[in-house]
Amino acid sequence: MSKQPIGVFDSGVGGTSIWKEIHGLLPNENTVYLADSKNAPYGEKSAQEILELSIKNTEYLLSVNCKMIVVACNTATTNAIDYLRENYNVPFIGIEPAIKPAALGSKSKTVGILATKGTLSSSLFHSTAENHARGIKIIEREGKGLVHLVETGHAKSTAAKKLLEDYLKPMLASGIDYLVLGCTHYPYLIPVLKELLPDGVKIIDSGEAVARQTKVVLEKNNLLNPSKEKATMQFHTNADVMVLRDLIANEQANVSYLDF
Repeated sequence: MSKQPIGVFDSGVGGTSIWKEIHGLLPNENTVYLADSKNAPYGEKSAQEILELSIKNTEYLLSVNCKMIVVACNTATTNAIDYLRENYNVPFIGIEPAIKPAALGSKSKTVGILATKGTLSSSLFHSTAENHARGIKIIEREGKGLVHLVETGHAKSTAAKKLLEDYLKPMLASGIDYLVLGCTHYPYLIPVLKELLPDGVKIIDSGEAVARQTKVVLEKNNLLNPSKEKATMQFHTNADVMVLRDLIANEQANVSYLDF
């Protein structure tokens, strides 16, 4: 079983930011990535719709014998991971906004969080904020329209810059010194964010922490792949193959269209 792949799914291509961290830390692990771009963004859907889509993605990844599933989507994690863990017999790794390290590191005691509506409105997000950000002022903004720009290959466009300027204004006016990216699509906006943010504002996302947790859970369950053979990397999307291929351009991976 240890040679079976790690499954990764997202509401589209954004979760490749998480996949890259996992692959970088665990280069011998075989992976299958599922981009449900046809239904992106999840953040604007109802909790029931998000759950149903997460079940669909999980069942596909289990059908190709994945030994673990990484829910590389903040919205799917906050709305579905408890159900998935209760109903499927493989380990699940979820994604939460990196509120804790931002709160611990903030000197201004003011942190900005850019996320989808589905994440910001979830009970898991609010419990995480309450547990880890006491005494911290949190400025939340819904990044409406940003997922679509990443999904269509326009993460560095003028339109992306204009939206980000609008979303950052109240955060900068409040004196944030950390910006938490609460959606796995958003790391692809970092080049534009760096243009817009003062030098003193640090950008933080969950990628490295998720990769480390993936390794810990694999070790705990004796699922690390002992093989030294070159890992296989399968990427599937139900939308534009080229957008996904462009984001992993430096990887020798198999990228294909899959109607799911």
